[in-house]
Amino acid sequence: MPLRHSFAPMTQSLPDQLRATVRFLGRILGDVIRAEDGEAVFSQIEEIRQASVAFHREGTPEAARVMADRLAGLSLPDTVRFAHSFAVFLQITNIAEDQIQRRRGRAGDARADTLAGALRALKADGVGTEAVAELLRTALIAPVITAHPSEVRRKSVLDRQSAIAYDLDLFDHARSDVERAGIERELVRQVSIFWRTRLLRSVRIAVSDEIENAVSYFDRSFLAELPRLYAHWRDVMGGEDLPSFLRVGSWVGGDRDGNPYVTAQVMRQALMRQSRAALRMYLERIHALGAELSMSVRLADVTPGLQALADHSHDESPHRSDEPYRRALTGIYARLAATYPGLTGEAPPRPSSKAAEPYDSPQALKADLQTVLDSLLQKHGPAFAAGPLPDLIRAVDVFGFHLATLDMRQNSSVHARVVAELLKTAGVCDDYEALDEPARCELLTKELGHGRLLATPFANYSEETARELETLAMAADVKRRYGPEAIRAYIVSNTQSVSDLLEVYLLLKEVGLYRPGDAPSAEIFAEPLFETIEDLRAASKTMARYLSLPLIRKLLVQPGLQEVMIGYSDSNKDGSYLTSTWELHKASRALCAVVGGEGLRLQLFHGRGGAVGRGGGSSFEALLAQPQGTVHGRIRITEQGEVVANKYADPEIARQSLETLTAGVVLASLRRQAADELAAPHSKAMDALARTAMGAYRALVYETPGFVDYFYAATPISEIADLNIGSRPTSRQATRSIQGLRAIPWVFSWSQSRAMAPGWFGFGSAVEKGGVSMAQLRELNEVWPFFQSMLANMEMVLAKSDLAIAGRYAGLVEDRALADHVFGEIRAEWERTHAALLEITGQSQLLEKNPDLAAVIRSRLPYIDPLNHLQIELIRRRRRGDEDEAVREGIHLTINGVAAGLRNTG
Repeated sequence: MPLRHSFAPMTQSLPDQLRATVRFLGRILGDVIRAEDGEAVFSQIEEIRQASVAFHREGTPEAARVMADRLAGLSLPDTVRFAHSFAVFLQITNIAEDQIQRRRGRAGDARADTLAGALRALKADGVGTEAVAELLRTALIAPVITAHPSEVRRKSVLDRQSAIAYDLDLFDHARSDVERAGIERELVRQVSIFWRTRLLRSVRIAVSDEIENAVSYFDRSFLAELPRLYAHWRDVMGGEDLPSFLRVGSWVGGDRDGNPYVTAQVMRQALMRQSRAALRMYLERIHALGAELSMSVRLADVTPGLQALADHSHDESPHRSDEPYRRALTGIYARLAATYPGLTGEAPPRPSSKAAEPYDSPQALKADLQTVLDSLLQKHGPAFAAGPLPDLIRAVDVFGFHLATLDMRQNSSVHARVVAELLKTAGVCDDYEALDEPARCELLTKELGHGRLLATPFANYSEETARELETLAMAADVKRRYGPEAIRAYIVSNTQSVSDLLEVYLLLKEVGLYRPGDAPSAEIFAEPLFETIEDLRAASKTMARYLSLPLIRKLLVQPGLQEVMIGYSDSNKDGSYLTSTWELHKASRALCAVVGGEGLRLQLFHGRGGAVGRGGGSSFEALLAQPQGTVHGRIRITEQGEVVANKYADPEIARQSLETLTAGVVLASLRRQAADELAAPHSKAMDALARTAMGAYRALVYETPGFVDYFYAATPISEIADLNIGSRPTSRQATRSIQGLRAIPWVFSWSQSRAMAPGWFGFGSAVEKGGVSMAQLRELNEVWPFFQSMLANMEMVLAKSDLAIAGRYAGLVEDRALADHVFGEIRAEWERTHAALLEITGQSQLLEKNPDLAAVIRSRLPYIDPLNHLQIELIRRRRRGDEDEAVREGIHLTINGVAAGLRNTG
C-alpha cells in the first residue's frame, strides 16, 4: 500500500487532493496489514500493487509479464487474502473520494448545483425568486429508495466506512499535531476493525434486511438533513417559508414484482420499522426541547394556546409549575409516547410517566408543536424562527408517522390472473383473459361503476389470488394507521393496455381504497410503468385511451395529475443505450402533451439505476437534459443499488445530493431552453441513429445463435446469482434467456467483465451506418443538452471498460468459434463507438475535456484490474468442478472489489 502522506490543501486539484488522501489511508491500511499479518503478507500485496501500477504507467509487455507472474504465484489462501485486501483498499478509496466531495460541498452556495446557484442562473435569464417560489408551492421532488441486488456492501461495512469517514473529517479539521496524532490513532483502530470485517454476507439477504438497510439511510441522513436543508433554503429565498416539496419514498416492502418474499406482513413490517425511526427521533427532540425551554412565567408571558397545552399536560411536578413550555412539552411527549406502541409494535425507548391520549395523526402533533413555536415567536421574537423546534416541525410535516411513502408494485400479468379468478368465482365472467381489450375495458368499467364486491370469504382462491387480496387489505390498514401519505401509488409493471390500469382499481375496490359513484374516488392511484421500447413508443396512445374514459376523468379531478413511470433498465436491455435514451425522451414529450391535453399535470417517475446502462450518470445533467415542459417542478426518481449508499450513507453528501436534485428540477422547470427547441429539426436524425443502433444491438443480443451461452460463460452472471446480495431472484423465469433476465444482473455482469456493453453498444454502428453526417452530429453535441448528456455518460462507460480484460472473460467460453465471433463483434463495435465519440467531441482521447474524472478513473484501475484477472481464474476453477469454499469466497470478494472500484455498476 502507499506509504506516506501529508494532507493536501484545498487549493490543489481534485486528483492531487484525492491522491494525497488515498495515500494517507492506504499507509494506515498497510501498517495495519503489516502489524496483524506480518511483513511477508504486506510485501506480497505491495509487490502486486506496485507491479499493477507499473503496468498501467508503462504499458510494456515486460510490465504485464511481471504483474501476471505475481498473480500466478498466489496460492488459493493468498488469492483470497489478496482479493480481500484490494477490495478493502478500493472501499477506502471511495471514502477518500467522498471526503473530497464533502470538502468541495463546503463551498456551499457558490456551487452551480445548489438552489442558490439555480437562482443566480435564472436571474441571468430574467427569472426572479418569486417565480421559483411559485413553482415550489406546488412542486414534488422525491428520491425513491429501492432494494436491488447490485449493492454488495453489508451494513457492517457501511458502518465501518462511516466511522472512518467521520474520523477523517475530524483529522481534516484538527488544529494541532497533538490532536491529529490522537485522531490518527483512532483511524488506525477503525481501519483495523475494517480489515477484519467480513465483506461478504454469509446468508442471502432477506426483505427484512433490506428494510433495515433502507431505514438506516433515513435514520442516518434524511431525518436530520432534510429539515436543515429547508431552513437553509428559507435564507436563500429571502425568508420565504417553502412548503415541504422535497420528500422521500421507498419501494422496500412494497415492490412485489417478481419477489415472492414481499408479503402483506412484510409491508406492515416496513411501515412499522419506518415509523419507529421517525417517532424515536421526534421523542428525542421533544425531550431535548423540554430540557432546553426553561422559561418561567414569572419572567415572561405565554400565549393562551401555549398555556392551554401546559394546563392539559397532566404535569403536576412542583419543579415545573412556573415553566409552561416544559409542561406543554411533557404533555406532547406523553401523547406521542402513547402513540408509539400502536404504530411500532413496541414500547417507546423512554416511556412517559404521564397517561395520555395518543395522537390520531401527525397533523395533530404538528399543531401542538406549532402552538409552542407561535408562543416563542410572539413573546420572545424572531430568534426562535430557526433552530431545533422549527426543524422538528418541518420533520413532522415531511415524514409524518410513516417516514417514507411506500409504493406498491406488481406485474400486470398477476393482476389479470387475479381479476380473472375473482370474476369467474363471482359468476360474472367465465374467461376474462380470453376477452379482447375493448371487452375487458367494458367489463371492468361496468364493475367499477357499482358497489358490489367480487371477493367472498367462502371461496377457495388460488395462493396467488389469496396473497394479492391479503396484501391489498394490508395496504388499506396501513393507510388507516399511518396516514394517507403512507401509500399513494400503485405501479403497474409491464403496462401495455388500458385494462392493465383498470384492473388495479377493481382490486382496490375490494378493500375500500377505490369508491364508485357519481364522483368516484381513490386513496391509491394506479400508475403505469412503460418499460420496453415497444411500450414506450405506444405509451402516449395508451394514456390517451385511458384518460379519455369518463370514469378516469372523474377519478383524476381531485388529484389533478397523472403520474407515469418510465423504465430505463428494460428499455436499454430491449434495444440499446442510444435507442432507449431517445425513446424515453420522445415518450416524455408525447406523454406531457397527452396528459396536459386532458387538463392534468404530468408527473414523470424516472426508473433510473446506478449504471449508465440503467439510466445512471449525473442526475443534475440528466435533469437539465429533460424535454422542455416535462418536469415543471414535479418528478420522482428511483435511487438503486450502490448509488443509494454513495449518495445517502453520509449525511453531508446526502444533503448535497438532495440540493443538487432540487437545483436540477428548478432549472429544468424554469430555465429558458432555446437549445431544446432546436431538437425538433434533429428528431429525424435521432430516429435514424436510434433505429440503426437498435438493429445492431438486437442483431448481437437476440439474433446471434448461441449468444445466451456466450453471455452466461463470458460474464460472472451465474456467480452473481450465487451472491447473497438481494432478496429478489436474478431472473423472472426458470429458463435461461435474455428476455427473462432482470436488467440489474444483466448490466452488473457486463460491468464486472469490463465490456460494459449495455452502456454503449450500437452507437458506433449508428454513426457509421445511420445516414447522419458528422457535421450534424457535432452540431447536436454543441447545442443540445440531451445529446451532450448522452455522450458524457457513454464516454464515462468507455473509459471504465477494458476490452483486453473482457477478452480474457471471453476465454471462459468453451465454444471457441462462438467466443471469437461474439467477442469480435463486441470489440469491433467498441472501436467504432470509441472513434465516433472522439470525432464528435473533438478529442484525441477519452475524457480529455474532463481531466479530473479521467484522473480519478485512472487511479482506480491498477487496483481493479488484478481483481478481474483473479476472478477469471477462480471462475475457471469453479466451473471445472473445484468446490473448495475458498474458490467461491475469492470469486465473491473480487466481485465486491470490482463493484467498489467502478462505483456505478448497478
